[in-house]
Amino acid sequence: AVVSTQSTGLHPQYFGPRLIDIVKKKLFTEVEGSCTGEYGYVVAVTTIDHIGNGVIDQGQGSVNFPVKYKAIVFRPFKGEVVDAIVREVNKVGIFCEVGPLTCFISRHSIPADMVFNPDMECYQNQDEGIVVQKEDEIRLKIIGTRVDANDIFAVGSLMDDFLGLIS
Repeated sequence: AVVSTQSTGLHPQYFGPRLIDIVKKKLFTEVEGSCTGEYGYVVAVTTIDHIGNGVIDQGQGSVNFPVKYKAIVFRPFKGEVVDAIVREVNKVGIFCEVGPLTCFISRHSIPADMVFNPDMECYQNQDEGIVVQKEDEIRLKIIGTRVDANDIFAVGSLMDDFLGLIS
């Protein structure tokens, strides 16, 4: 869990006896599911510690309330082993999702005994009959991440023990 502060702006039409509830609801809407380069993906706001005094925005007429809160976040890091769902398979590699994170596994990071089958659009192992295709669950190791202002992308690998198709 991380502690963060967010400034939540409200139009004067929302002022009244339910002001605090509206500020909380707006914080949940703005923050949950968002992504920041500093903390990663905000999964859920757990507690709201403090709602500060509002400051009037001179040009707009709205009021910004500083809100201090705690949240559960998902920030993937290099070397982390995660479970993912395959979303696309092609000759270049595998695209998968780890919750909100998009991860790409290059064909160079897929074991050499697994070959792309263009007819079935999958990677398959001739010896053991293992097939990795769309909608399968796989376990992968994150070998790199790129963090933008409001998104994170990852590159993964299946070249390690206990990685690959989850049966």
